[in-house]
Amino acid sequence: MRVVWQLVAVAAVSFLGGQGLAAVQDSNPWLELAIGALTAVLALFVYGWVVGRTERRTVTEVELSGAGAAFGRGTLIGVGVFGAVVANFAANGYYHVDGAGSAQGAAGLLGFMAAAAVTEELLFRGVLFRIIEERTGTWISMALTGVLFGAYHLANPDASLWGAVAIVFEAGGMLTAAYIATRKLWVPIGLHFGWNFAAAGIFSTEVSGNGSTRGLLESTTSGPKLLTGGEFGPEGSVWAILFCVLTAAVFLRLAHKRGTIVPRRRADRVASRAGAAVTLSR
Repeated sequence: MRVVWQLVAVAAVSFLGGQGLAAVQDSNPWLELAIGALTAVLALFVYGWVVGRTERRTVTEVELSGAGAAFGRGTLIGVGVFGAVVANFAANGYYHVDGAGSAQGAAGLLGFMAAAAVTEELLFRGVLFRIIEERTGTWISMALTGVLFGAYHLANPDASLWGAVAIVFEAGGMLTAAYIATRKLWVPIGLHFGWNFAAAGIFSTEVSGNGSTRGLLESTTSGPKLLTGGEFGPEGSVWAILFCVLTAAVFLRLAHKRGTIVPRRRADRVASRAGAAVTLSR
C-alpha cells in the first residue's frame, strides 16, 4: 500500500506543476522558471513527508546534508556526457551551430527541466526502483524500472519504439546506477537535470521526442537517424546509448566497491524482516 500512496503523492505534484508549466510555456520564461523550481521543491518535500509517514523512517535518500555538492556533481556529469554526444555529432558534420539562441528561453527550460528531473527521479528511482529492489534485488529491479521508464516516454509527441528502447539503456542504466552507487537521489537528479538541460537549454536539441527547443545556441541537427536520433532527439542515438552505458558501468563499479548492490537472497531477507516487523506492530 505504501507504494500507492508514495506514487500518488508525487504524481499529484508532478501533474499540478505540469499544468502550470503548460499554461505559461513559451509565453513567460521567468514564470516558467519559478513554477518549475516550486514544483521541484514541493515534490521533494511531499516525497520526504509521505515516505517518512508510510515507512516510519528517516528518509536518508533526500536528506539535505551534502545535497548541494552531490546535485552539482551529478549536473556536471550529465552536461559532460551529453556534451560528448554532441561533440561526436559535430565531428561527423551532423550538428551545426547557426548562432546565438535565447537566454530567456534557456531560463524557462531551466525551470521545466528541474521539475521533470526531480519528479521523475522521485517516482522511478525513489519509489519504484527502491521498493521493487527490496523484493527482487538490484538487477531485476533495475531492468523492470528501466523498461517502465522507457515505456513512459512513449507518450511524448514524437516518440518511437526505438527511442523508448534507448531510454531503457540510458536513463534506466545510468540514472539507476547513480542511485545504486550513492543510495541518495541527489546525484541521479543532478544527472537527469544536467543531461536534459544540456540537450534543450544549451544545445537546443529535441528531448525524448518532445519537439524542438530554443536554448542558448541556435543549432541544426541532421544525419542518419540511428546516429542522431532523428525526431526523438539525440537520446535515440547509438552514441547516447554508448556514453550512458559507459557512465553506468563506472557507477556500478563504484557500487560494487561500496557493497551497495543488493542480491536476490538478501532482498528476500529484507522483505521477510519488513513483513515480520509489520506483523509484530499490529
